[in-house]
Amino acid sequence: MLPKKVGKDTVLECSSCGHIEKSGKMEGYKVVKKSGTDREITVLDEKPKSVLPTTRARCPSCGHDTAFWWLRQTRAGDEPSTRFYRCVKCGKVWREYS
Repeated sequence: MLPKKVGKDTVLECSSCGHIEKSGKMEGYKVVKKSGTDREITVLDEKPKSVLPTTRARCPSCGHDTAFWWLRQTRAGDEPSTRFYRCVKCGKVWREYS
């Protein structure tokens, strides 16, 4: 709702739908405008660094011997977890069942 002069009176008008509401006292109101232009843009020039642990595992695609790894419970709770690997060099992902 924004204040608007209509003749001698000041009314409140909705900026979305145009609804007008008459108000006798305007002391408690203030106009606040949001500015969407104060945004900062960060440009990354390098590859993001992974926070995953690494281990020695041979990539089936490129043969590199270092890979990131993580565990996921992909089967029933009483079954062992599945270990996933991602090659540090080419990014190929593969899994190993225990």
